[in-house]
Amino acid sequence: MLVVGDIMLDRYTWGTVERISPEAPVPVVHVRRDTLCLGGAGNVYHNLKSLGSFSVLLGTVGEDESGKWIKNSLDYKEGIFTTKNRPTTTKTRIIAHQQQILRVDEEVNESIPKETNKKMLKFLQKEDYDGIVISDYNKGVVNEHFLNGLLPLARKRDIPVFVDPKINNISLFSPITLMTPNHFETAAMVNHPCKKDEEVEKAGMEIFSQISVKYLIIKRGKKGMTVIDKNKQAAHIPTIAKEVYDVTGAGDTVIATASLALLSGASIQEAAFLANSAAGIVVGKIGTAVVTHEELSNLIKE
Repeated sequence: MLVVGDIMLDRYTWGTVERISPEAPVPVVHVRRDTLCLGGAGNVYHNLKSLGSFSVLLGTVGEDESGKWIKNSLDYKEGIFTTKNRPTTTKTRIIAHQQQILRVDEEVNESIPKETNKKMLKFLQKEDYDGIVISDYNKGVVNEHFLNGLLPLARKRDIPVFVDPKINNISLFSPITLMTPNHFETAAMVNHPCKKDEEVEKAGMEIFSQISVKYLIIKRGKKGMTVIDKNKQAAHIPTIAKEVYDVTGAGDTVIATASLALLSGASIQEAAFLANSAAGIVVGKIGTAVVTHEELSNLIKE
């Protein structure tokens, strides 16, 4: 599988809080350790690998230490292109007593240079893939020029395309196999609330009228998911999360699991059930996390 999109570095600073600063009414964090992991499209890639897929990551990093760390952490790095004059998207989260108390973002949201687009399109033409996952975090990799090259190629080669979208590019994601917006993104796409089941179903029908897509999985937080297929049949799946500690990266787990399930022969209802189960596992972990096939299998048996 090819994963393309906005690659990030997720940095976690773990510590304890024992007093409030005398300089301002803010907690003083005594740092115990730092951890680094792939975020954004990189987290989708890690989830696919953890579930047993052979995956290739395609995207960009900056000329900085974060970019070097990302490249060094990958077994296959030929799909990682370095861009000048823009940093690697980096999110630093301060965690104290198992709670996130601050996040600092380093990023540029402008589209990547056209020359980099051309290099990425040339790269993806080298191989045939069973599926392509687009992880759009609106940081510039997923743009009109790139999609105008990727989607026709995928259609010509009959490669399914699965998209975790941002609303800025909604009209460009067509034709695709699966889209997995959350309920906030869905509401923004259709300009009406998406809280009740009937509102979400109506929104799904409106999205089907806007773009060519076979399946929708609308992520609804504590309300679970709504699945709508190409025949406009809707099903509502309740969440199975036992305890929610951190929702960071749960959407990455959903698109990875659902895409891999569909490619493995599952129905959209089965794929959504597996994705919902996988998300229920990762939200019980602190920080950017992945699910293993052992964890998923054990949960389903329960």
